[in-house]
Amino acid sequence: MRVELVTTLKRQATKILADLHISKEPVLITEHGQPSAYLVDVDDYEFMQQRMAILEGVARGEQAIKNGNTFSNQDAKDKMSKWLK
Repeated sequence: MRVELVTTLKRQATKILADLHISKEPVLITEHGQPSAYLVDVDDYEFMQQRMAILEGVARGEQAIKNGNTFSNQDAKDKMSKWLK
């Protein structure tokens, strides 16, 4: 992963962004030697957001199973029948 100082970002933003779009490699921005932010390509960010939404759904499903909040296949079909017609 590429690491850049915030001052370098201020001076060379156009070049850093152009390199980011070509390489698709995230850029870690540091301030005073500490991590401050990541720059990521827009398409990669949107892909990560979609993946997170899927994983959150899976986690909610796992929690529902753990808590016993589930329906049998037939019960689910009965509840969904008005939308499945």
